[in-house]
Amino acid sequence: MELTQLTNNEAHKISSQYLIRHVTLRQIQIFESLARYLSFTKTAEVLYLTQPTVSAQVKSFCEAVGLPLYEQIGRNIYLTEVGEAVALSCREIIDALANLEMKVDDFKGMKKGRLRVAVVTTAKYFAPLAMGEFCKKFPDIDLSLKVCNRETIMQRIEDNLDDIYIMGQTPPSSLELNVIPFAPNPLVFIAPRGHALVGKKNISLKRVAKEPILMREAGSGIRMAVEERFAEQGLTINERMTLESNEAIKHAVVGDLGISVVSQHALFLESEGGPLAVLDVEGFPLQKEWNIVYPKTKSLSIVAQAFLNFLQDKGARYIYLPDDHLCKMQ
Repeated sequence: MELTQLTNNEAHKISSQYLIRHVTLRQIQIFESLARYLSFTKTAEVLYLTQPTVSAQVKSFCEAVGLPLYEQIGRNIYLTEVGEAVALSCREIIDALANLEMKVDDFKGMKKGRLRVAVVTTAKYFAPLAMGEFCKKFPDIDLSLKVCNRETIMQRIEDNLDDIYIMGQTPPSSLELNVIPFAPNPLVFIAPRGHALVGKKNISLKRVAKEPILMREAGSGIRMAVEERFAEQGLTINERMTLESNEAIKHAVVGDLGISVVSQHALFLESEGGPLAVLDVEGFPLQKEWNIVYPKTKSLSIVAQAFLNFLQDKGARYIYLPDDHLCKMQ
């Protein structure tokens, strides 16, 4: 029967099966890697292939799709709008196969698979500890931990690059997200040990507003929380400098460039008599929360679900600071 004689439904079925017949899983894997790394050389290196093999497979894949998936300008590669959509579908296929593989392994009594976690920069102080303890139960897991700012985390969620995300405040997203609070994230003011406000009790925010303050970058959850608290009291932040990491903030505070607000857990490795001190400021610590985040439409793998359960059950023990440690830093 000629295609012109087929019903619309039959023709659609044949058309929808074209990629199944002409695209291989290996090509899907290669293009997904190219979309992530935007480099034929890096893709070949990661997949242990030669660059000519990668180029040939990507070319065949693009021909099967029938639309341009990327542009190459000089040495730089840019995905087209279609390429972005195809890359997202490729990741969903790879995730589904990985989940299937883990389910099969689980039925065999094996504890294998991969776990991809992305966290905001402040969470880097406890995420490795939690993952390390979790891996004692699942030693054969293939791990990936990405530490990014909040804007990058949101983009990674949009691109479906990871299984689970850990962050504080969650900004609006085009996706519907599961947001699961699992532990407190108190924010505290810090100052150099020799600062005039160290040791004083219940310092007013109005007094603090007179000090030069070091702030996180625009879009940071900590910055938003501090701005909100100052605005509540009609105060203006005397911002001296903007810095993009907790370590940079802490070093700048030690350098007497100003005072700042950080997650209490960012002080976990600081010595009790060290160069930083926590200030007793009215309304602080700001009581925020750590959240486990992932798209509502995402089907978590067995390992990812196990890690989520682990964080909900035991994750807080890697985040809390003993009260006496905080007091001794004041």
